[in-house]
Amino acid sequence: MAARDTGPQWSARPPGGRPRVIIIGAGMSGLAAGCYAQMSGLESRIFEKHVLPGGCCTAWARQGYLFDYCIDWLIGTAPGTGANDVWRELGALDGKRITSFDQFNRVVDEDGRSVTFYNDPDRLQRHLLEISPADARLIRSFCRDLRRFAALDPHWELKPPALKSAAEKARTLLGILPAFRLYWRTAATPMRRFADRFQDPLLRQAFPNVFLQELTGFPLLPYLFTMSCAHNGNAGFPEGGSLGLARSVEERYAGLGGHIGYRSRVERILVEDGRAVGVRLRNGQEHHADHVIAACDGPTVLDRLLEGRWTSPRTDRLYRELLDTPDNLYPAVVSAFVGLDGPLPDGEPHSTTYLLGPDRGADLPGCLQHSLVVQQRSGYSTGFAPAGKSVLHCTYFTDHRSWQELRKADRTAYRERKRQVVDFLRRFLAERHPGIGERIELIDVATPATTERYTGNTYGSILAWKAFSEADDVSTALVNRDRMRLPGLSGFSMAGQWTGMGGLIRAATSGRYAVQYLCAELGTEFRAWPSEGTEPWHPGKLGRLPQLEQRRTARKAAVAE
Repeated sequence: MAARDTGPQWSARPPGGRPRVIIIGAGMSGLAAGCYAQMSGLESRIFEKHVLPGGCCTAWARQGYLFDYCIDWLIGTAPGTGANDVWRELGALDGKRITSFDQFNRVVDEDGRSVTFYNDPDRLQRHLLEISPADARLIRSFCRDLRRFAALDPHWELKPPALKSAAEKARTLLGILPAFRLYWRTAATPMRRFADRFQDPLLRQAFPNVFLQELTGFPLLPYLFTMSCAHNGNAGFPEGGSLGLARSVEERYAGLGGHIGYRSRVERILVEDGRAVGVRLRNGQEHHADHVIAACDGPTVLDRLLEGRWTSPRTDRLYRELLDTPDNLYPAVVSAFVGLDGPLPDGEPHSTTYLLGPDRGADLPGCLQHSLVVQQRSGYSTGFAPAGKSVLHCTYFTDHRSWQELRKADRTAYRERKRQVVDFLRRFLAERHPGIGERIELIDVATPATTERYTGNTYGSILAWKAFSEADDVSTALVNRDRMRLPGLSGFSMAGQWTGMGGLIRAATSGRYAVQYLCAELGTEFRAWPSEGTEPWHPGKLGRLPQLEQRRTARKAAVAE
């Protein structure tokens, strides 16, 4: 699909024609909504401001390297699970190999002591007991719960509760009841409080960093659930990575008859007599439809696309109150890709979190938690590095405001701050792996300002609302009670992680829900079936990639805008 190709202009639906749906945004939720709309007999069109699908689920190229931005692990890679059903319907995993890891993450402290979080409960227990026999009771408790989670069917809701029959709700409840006490207890135990009970200081610091960096406010439940999924092959890394996932869903959508207009920025949602009737693009072109699904940044939808004219008590709470309340959004991230001439460091796990300590952490610009994650990204999938070369992916939590304000006020100072990240990484990696410094060909740094610039995500947040925060219950009610709608405005839905919480499987499922609600309103049968794509994945399926402007330092470090 060519950039700028918006297709024929849509006016009123012809008599007897299929109901028309316009979707704003070709992120994972928008692509999913388009696929399910086409499968359900609707006629859909997606308008996307960028030149690529996927939103934050993306990648970019530089000097032959592919920098894969989003996926650390993907829930739903194991056949026979509800989440996998969604990905199979969307064609996301067609022809792909899945890389699974025997460990979730390794954590190394300032003194070089390390703990490896193996996904296998028995191996993990033996390893942790070797580190700290004095913490045997807590270790056995955690690993016992991990075994219990691993034995459960990883439940995933394929239909929103509001559309379920009484019998369907009863079956869901019966499926959850046997593990209810386990869910309740682990959801009520904060990970930080649990970790602080360890006598060994390494374990106290390491446990909250199982998810690479500490997600404040998270209880034990998501750690146990996700590690158990990884143990069962249900949290792997799909061949092709982030953009590969988006391209596969894009291919599925096109195969179902859908059309994406790239470089087609929506400026306004057109409303007549309290009903959304279409969109106006930046070029002035107007397209009309029976329904509009906004699958993009929530504040942008309400404030700009709807001009602040429609809202609800729940969206007011989310976007006017909780948006600026600490710990409701996933933290912003600095993401740095390191291109290496030669192989990856020998004997290293796929992911390591290094605890830097306050002094060293202060040298890493904007580092919130004094820790740095290093992943061996080109070891996951082919196509991420030229022949004979490799890619490391280094990330850390940061604040959005300082990066964005500096970029606006002083572009030179902003680039200098990014060069400080480059210099830190060069020193750090050379210390960890002697001789690697001479092999570094480039370091590409993306900040929260970069994320906001390319995706439009408010505050550069990649995952939007954080689970187990104040926003969680409000978002859940927006989906399950308000049916992703705004009072007083018909013909309109919201979808995506700014509506239904963060994470790729949640984003895809929110697109599914939006179409299910729409089909119920139209009296149309919702239909979905697995893709039958069998062509093996290959890097050529990534298509043409943007070659971002390069700015080279004297030390051969490239720094992205």
